[in-house]
Amino acid sequence: MADMQRTQSFVTVQEKKIEVREVLERVYQALTEKGYNPVNQIVGYIMSGDPTYITSYAGARNLISKVERDEILEELMKVYIEMMQSRY
Repeated sequence: MADMQRTQSFVTVQEKKIEVREVLERVYQALTEKGYNPVNQIVGYIMSGDPTYITSYAGARNLISKVERDEILEELMKVYIEMMQSRY
C-alpha cells in the first residue's frame, strides 16, 4: 500500500537537445550526398520556412525541423563573424 503522506513524482526521459551546429553539419552532409547545393537549399529553407527545401534523406528534414529558423540564422552569423574576426 502506498504512503499517502508522500507525493509521487513522475520522471521522464528528456530528449537530448541537439546543437544547431550539429544539425547544420548533418543537414549539409545529407544535402551534399544527395547532390544538392546545400547553401542554396538551406537559404531557401530559412527564407521560406518550407521544409521541402531539405531532403528527407538521413532524417535531415526531421532534424532541421527541431530547431527554429532564427536559431539557425543566429548560428550562421556567429560562425561568420568569428571567422571574419580571426582574419584580422
